[in-house]
Amino acid sequence: MYFLVDPRDTVNAGYKASFEREGISSFALMPDEFLSWLRAASPADLEAIQGFLLGDFAERAKCAGVIRKQSRAPIIALADLRSLEQTVELLEAGIDDVLPKPVHVREILARSEAIWRRVNGAVQPSEAEGETEGEARGPDRLKVFHDGRDPEIDGVPLSLPRRERHILEYLVRNRGRRLTKTQVFNVVYGVYSNGVEESVIEGHVSKLRKKLAERLGYDPIEAKRYMGYTYVG
Repeated sequence: MYFLVDPRDTVNAGYKASFEREGISSFALMPDEFLSWLRAASPADLEAIQGFLLGDFAERAKCAGVIRKQSRAPIIALADLRSLEQTVELLEAGIDDVLPKPVHVREILARSEAIWRRVNGAVQPSEAEGETEGEARGPDRLKVFHDGRDPEIDGVPLSLPRRERHILEYLVRNRGRRLTKTQVFNVVYGVYSNGVEESVIEGHVSKLRKKLAERLGYDPIEAKRYMGYTYVG
């Protein structure tokens, strides 16, 4: 889930729709509402956030400081106008990247993933070996891109529905870590989703595992009832 913060409803609605087209859940608030929410947010709510997208408003630097005390998720600021002084100020305040508008949501996703890997040390084996981003080596036949593209197996794209692709990306990012159904649901559908039951995740994961097993010849996702899911590669 990505959190959008901007005082303009049109900006929030536009990016929310763009994330939705990529199968990514998002939630938007006004700056004053956001700071109140952030200070009262539970650890479970914060863990579901994969990135913060801050629009152009006066309190961005303050927001970044509060965010960084409570979350490791990437913080990206959008700039209506290019300004060296503003960019330097925002980076010094703890914002991870500043992007001039317009910017495609896929670039936001790719930059956010790169920031996440750098900050949290989640370097994949392919990157440690100096290969290009998204490439796999040896037995790692599955390539996941985290930027809206379908994954590849043995160099051939595997077309997945958006929700299944997002689940796969989340599991791969947390390779070896057991994730509960609630965690997966919150990331894919958002903490404040309405009218969707958590049980829908079971169906998504079941279909995803079947497709991966058909192409790989084995199931790379370990599922344990009542405990959750682990990407074992």
